[in-house]
Amino acid sequence: MATKLFASHSPHIHGGEKTHRIMLDVVLALIPALAVSTYVLGWRVLFITAVAVVSCVAFEWLICRFLLKRRSTICDLSAVVTGVLLAFNLPVGIPWWIVVIGALVAIGIGKMTFGGLGTNPFNPALTGRIFLLIAYPVQMTDWTTGVPDALSGSTMLADVKYAPELVSSLNFTEMLGGVMNGSMGEISAIALILGGLYLLWRKVISWHIPVSILATMAIFAASVGASYGGAMIYEFPLFHILAGGALLGAIYMATDYSTSPMTHRGMIIYGVGIGLLTMIIRLWGAYPEGMSFAIFIMNAATPLINKYVRPKRFGTK
Repeated sequence: MATKLFASHSPHIHGGEKTHRIMLDVVLALIPALAVSTYVLGWRVLFITAVAVVSCVAFEWLICRFLLKRRSTICDLSAVVTGVLLAFNLPVGIPWWIVVIGALVAIGIGKMTFGGLGTNPFNPALTGRIFLLIAYPVQMTDWTTGVPDALSGSTMLADVKYAPELVSSLNFTEMLGGVMNGSMGEISAIALILGGLYLLWRKVISWHIPVSILATMAIFAASVGASYGGAMIYEFPLFHILAGGALLGAIYMATDYSTSPMTHRGMIIYGVGIGLLTMIIRLWGAYPEGMSFAIFIMNAATPLINKYVRPKRFGTK
């Protein structure tokens, strides 16, 4: 035959979006949270973020150049996104060398070990964050170094874990605006929400994962809050959505294309699982925050969800 036909691997239909543009949109969506965090915590926020981003980009270039012997993938900006998200999961006073170690684990183990972008089973930034939390628990839970006196001390999640009645005395307007202790990316709920709306408008993410996570957390918290009576039915869910890494995880990390299910039904199952695990860890686990562990666990469940929750084949009943 004069004409030869070659069948390539899927996907066979491609959209117009480029990886570079998608990652740029994520970076743009994170700028409001970065600006508020810098305003509240100081210029060290930019320093830690720069260290994380530069380290992630450098490690990806080095691994592509000297270990994988292939063309560098740093131009797709995925390493930049990993660096920003890693920084957002760290306290502002953390030593810079620990940030570099976290970047090495995030890129070297969480991403490039499995082949790079699109083949990693776990979110790279979360991989780095969880490693640092286990390896350097003191530095990862030190909220005092370099933090203004008004925000020094333990996080709200840690306080409420052992004294739930404190929720009734919290100012939720301040939590929305940025007066809240925690990691650099947890400071302002309203900034994270604005970035999430931008990603929805750009169709970078869909509503299924964030809404299913936050709705599950709210329902779970309302059920627990009912045992305390009164307004806690409403205040307890609102607190758990605004505090900690709930919004950061639900909007920016759980929605990672490589580690989340492909179908909308699968996304909802995945989101419900993250919401349940987050609340179980927060209320009864050893750590006051459970979002990172919940996403990491459900990342491992994603292949099973994709296997058993599939769309029907075209032409079948």
